[in-house]
Amino acid sequence: MNTSDTKTLREYDRAHVWHPFTQMKEWEESDPVVIVRGEGTWIVDSEGNRYLDGVAAIWTNVHGHCKREINEAIKAQVDTLEHSTLLGLANDKAVLLARRLVEIAPPGLCKVFYSDNGSTAVEISVKMAFQYWQHQGKPEKTKFISFKNAYHGDTIGAVSVGGIDLYHAVFRPLLFPTIQAPAPYCYRCEFGERDRANCGMRCLKELERLMEIHAHEVAGLVIEPLVQGAGGMIVQPDGFVRRVRELCDRYDILMIADEVAVGFGRTGAMFACEREGITPDIMALSKGITAGYLPLAATMTTQKIYDAFIGEYREMKTFFHGHTFTGNPIACAAALASLDLFENERLLDSLTNKIGYLAERLQALNEVRHVGEVRQCGMIAGIELVKDAETREPFPWEERVGIQVCLEARNRGIFLRPLGNIIVVFPPLSISLDELAFLMDGIEASIRAITELRT
Repeated sequence: MNTSDTKTLREYDRAHVWHPFTQMKEWEESDPVVIVRGEGTWIVDSEGNRYLDGVAAIWTNVHGHCKREINEAIKAQVDTLEHSTLLGLANDKAVLLARRLVEIAPPGLCKVFYSDNGSTAVEISVKMAFQYWQHQGKPEKTKFISFKNAYHGDTIGAVSVGGIDLYHAVFRPLLFPTIQAPAPYCYRCEFGERDRANCGMRCLKELERLMEIHAHEVAGLVIEPLVQGAGGMIVQPDGFVRRVRELCDRYDILMIADEVAVGFGRTGAMFACEREGITPDIMALSKGITAGYLPLAATMTTQKIYDAFIGEYREMKTFFHGHTFTGNPIACAAALASLDLFENERLLDSLTNKIGYLAERLQALNEVRHVGEVRQCGMIAGIELVKDAETREPFPWEERVGIQVCLEARNRGIFLRPLGNIIVVFPPLSISLDELAFLMDGIEASIRAITELRT
């Protein structure tokens, strides 16, 4: 693609495209990178520049860009059937994928309700939990417990159970109220703890207190198991999710696990709940389900939940929810090909060395002056940059230190997207050790280059 083509694309973009989570005034004053091709762990722009994709196309890519086996599965499906509704019909790929998901999910999750993105998967989860109790003769159970610093998507129900004011506060008049519980975050622990385990215990004690007071009116609890993603890659201490499951059982509250970001191998296990040995009542999936190829989501639930919606037509127990492209066969074909690759390439087994290497590199970053804390769970990491690590004083947000580090990394052939002043490490799971070394070398050099200017 020549220079004039790139200029035209940039002009069209600035003129017509409204980008998500982006201040468009600044965007219109910039020369955006236009991506035209993907090759494994790399993306290539319209001028031929290559960037290692350090955030897996925003937390979705599993096997790399343009993976031959997934490409071929999609092409074959396009020639067979592009779409058929699940309203009054079934299609073969949606049926086969549902079966595969049940086979690999935490035991007891046996029903699959399709949608098209993580927000809708959570929205469905909330509506299912709400309606479940109506059918159980407990109409007073209408509220939800959510966690501070949580992010579950951008539809109104998903925002309601979120907990990040930066994203959610402006919409408060539109939202239904929730009961917010504290979430483990020892670096800025509201209890003043510096030990992650102690912070977790304090949070659990407060959660139990809230349940004792509100259990009679609570339909469900929504949690990102193991890691709060958009909140800053905040890792929960070992046993935290398991204890939450125990409390939900004790107080008769449905547990909804939002595995949109952490599912499909990201934590080192196929699903995060596996690492704690628990099964939620409802589990929301998306992002990695198609290995980052196509929009698809699934809300999985137990026979117990499903049975509450079974009845005569006149009883009006039907779950009245659906999406036009529910169970799209092309997306399901991509998901099936991705699951085949998990098996054929033994992807989960290959992660052990990568996770260990990432841990070593992150540990070394603790010696960098303006790194306040590093957090890791499997192939997820967050590097928090602060003005003063000893006092925990953050950089002023308007200095945009995280953004500056990511722009510096781009000059070094790496694409990153920060969460404020937290540098996110979230590469495709297929990344090689050499590529992971390139990524971490570039991140460290970029952090040093930008933060040393502020010393």
